[in-house]
Amino acid sequence: MCFRVVAGEGVAVSGEAVSIPQEQRRPLRKTPAAAVRTTFSEKHIEALRKSGFRKTWPKGTILIREGERAESVIFLEKGLVKTTAQAPNGYTSLLAIRGAGELIGEVSCLDGRRRSATVTAIQDVAGIAITAERFLTLLNSDSELSFAVMRTISTRLRHSDGQRVASGAHTAGIRVARVLLDLVLQYGEPASDWGADVLQVNVTQAELAGAAGTSRESVVRALRELTRRELVATGRKRIVVLNVRKLHAYVT
Repeated sequence: MCFRVVAGEGVAVSGEAVSIPQEQRRPLRKTPAAAVRTTFSEKHIEALRKSGFRKTWPKGTILIREGERAESVIFLEKGLVKTTAQAPNGYTSLLAIRGAGELIGEVSCLDGRRRSATVTAIQDVAGIAITAERFLTLLNSDSELSFAVMRTISTRLRHSDGQRVASGAHTAGIRVARVLLDLVLQYGEPASDWGADVLQVNVTQAELAGAAGTSRESVVRALRELTRRELVATGRKRIVVLNVRKLHAYVT
């Protein structure tokens, strides 16, 4: 399913500033992805580039597979990936969407355990692949980069904790709306067929359900309620958020 949303002034969208219509403007919180992207300085990025090699992954390619040994980390420079984990009963959860300026696969390299999730390109992706051995050597020799990586992990853990709290504090409908808003603010892309101020994020209903910790049926009901409230308009494989300010108010 393709999710689309009207964007806002001052919101970082895939590295670009997208303006929100005047009547929808309201200060929005800094997303965890935006915080992570500002963690790595140009000096850090240059060190990562020198330690690895540039590689591309076509849309649909698996960059990291759950259960495998950690052989490398990847610094994303272009495109988006989704991180998913599969339960023993076959249920797949969407854990995160990552984009340019973010590091993936670093945790398994640090703790030496097998990969806990699968990372798949949802767009054509380009990045720097660094072997696990070289990455650890780099961290040992560069304390500033080590702290930047730790801040990245800390930011993601805090966000994860917040999601767990929200899971118990909100209804399924609110959780779905919050996940949709977060995904759009983090990784929304201009949707030219909807105009200059419209964004889109590609995610299936099943993945949205996994990210919100609810069932697919609950996602359908949540989208129906958002439509009734005139916050979104649904169409074939797409959702248009009619007013991002009101959606933000709805979930807070």
